Amino acid sequence: MNEKNFDYLKDQVKFTGFGEGLENELKEKMQKQTPEFQLNHQSSFGKDETAATLYFKKSDQSDMYFFNKYDLTLKQDQNPEAMKQTFYLNKESNITLKEAYNLMNGRAVNKDLTNKEGKIYNAWVQLDMKDTDKNGNYKIKQFHQNYGFDLEKALSKLPIKELTNEQEKTALMNSLQKGNRQAVTFNTNGSEQRQFIEANPQFKSITIYDSNMQRVNTQREKKSSEQSIKQDVKKESQKQDDMAESNPKSAHKRTKRKGLSIS
Repeated sequence: MNEKNFDYLKDQVKFTGFGEGLENELKEKMQKQTPEFQLNHQSSFGKDETAATLYFKKSDQSDMYFFNKYDLTLKQDQNPEAMKQTFYLNKESNITLKEAYNLMNGRAVNKDLTNKEGKIYNAWVQLDMKDTDKNGNYKIKQFHQNYGFDLEKALSKLPIKELTNEQEKTALMNSLQKGNRQAVTFNTNGSEQRQFIEANPQFKSITIYDSNMQRVNTQREKKSSEQSIKQDVKKESQKQDDMAESNPKSAHKRTKRKGLSIS
């Protein structure tokens, strides 16, 4: 068995969020030198249960093994139907177990990713719960830096007590970037109230929940979505107008387009 390879994989498993409990089994499987093997891990987040299968494969050219992916099954306390998703690993920035759990709960995670040219870029990633690939995995939506979501700016619009302390503010932002639903203190008119928040990059906002985990800002997100749609329609209408002005024959069509609106 390659000891350096074992140490590397042991740390990779640990820092991907599966802890140190799989070390002995990992070593035993590697010593057998089989072409590939799996490890199983179970965990809980509150009343939600997760079961993971970690996949390891031996190189065709050496005695080294690689931790390539893991399947995660989530059984939510409030949902009788289990969810399953495969997460692939790379050398740079892997999706940890907790981040995978957050993604499967519909939340967004901020990651440094690598493009095909090997360049690192930052983006918020989120599972598209309405679209799956041929293997049944939910497709991943990305919201890049130029999409326009600024977490710090979005937070600054809310009367959150933790933002007044630089250390607590940093911890809060780090937690939200990992996809967590974070407890905070709202200070409104001198009255403090415990609520929960999560980042919502798609709508460039912060989603808020009350102490009973009921969303309290649905209207804000709806308004943000409508404004975004209106802006897109306005841009498209302007684009068509510009084209029409360069082509007099389309003037009649241009008049009709100006009647487009969003109610």
